[in-house]
Amino acid sequence: MSFLNLATKSPEGTQRLGTILGQLAQLGDVFLLGGGLGVGKTCLTQGIAWGLGVEGYATSPSFVVINQYQGRLPFYHIDLYRLDRIEEVIELGLDDYLYGRGVCVVEWAEKALDVLPKEHLLVKISFLSDTGRIFVLRPSGQRYVELLSQLNTAQRMKKWSLP
Repeated sequence: MSFLNLATKSPEGTQRLGTILGQLAQLGDVFLLGGGLGVGKTCLTQGIAWGLGVEGYATSPSFVVINQYQGRLPFYHIDLYRLDRIEEVIELGLDDYLYGRGVCVVEWAEKALDVLPKEHLLVKISFLSDTGRIFVLRPSGQRYVELLSQLNTAQRMKKWSLP
């Protein structure tokens, strides 16, 4: 599967999609999120955190760059919004997180695609309406092809749906 398109109609639907991704997540997974300001990257991240068993809300780490949470797996929420140059991303030394023993979500990933892991799930988010969003999920690597296949199969079998 080269990509999967999904749509949500509400912030709750976006969080639900994230929750399913979090439930399917495995040790070492990297989710790269892209899209404009206010499109729902943090909302999706909150759902991923919940799917990993993190309690409460994952908040955007725009000023600290990385927030860490503990669920069934360690969860690292990385936000590159405030960084302007690829050198700034390199200087952060994110390898321990990106290639470590947890799950990473990187917001504004398009700022650093050249230095982020080659194997990942890229999630491009765009506006559908005031509350609706379109998600284009592109796997890079066999692990993420399998993850999309699981997601697609579960949706077709009505094991989950997006509000």
